[in-house]
Amino acid sequence: MQRMEEIAFKALNRVNNDRYLLANILFARIDELSKGAKPLVNMDVKKHKLTDIAMTEVAEGKIALSQIDQL
Repeated sequence: MQRMEEIAFKALNRVNNDRYLLANILFARIDELSKGAKPLVNMDVKKHKLTDIAMTEVAEGKIALSQIDQL
């Protein structure tokens, strides 16, 4: 598994280095995960923080900018 710093770097690159946009995406996704949504990556919600799961989803391109309105 990659370090969270590397994952955060990739996630920022996915949103054109807009940390405010990334924060909004993460907030929306963490809210969904906390309400029972299944992770889009192979990470167990009991073993990993929701923030880490959401960040990994963004970094891996599982959540695209076009999906923000759907979150």
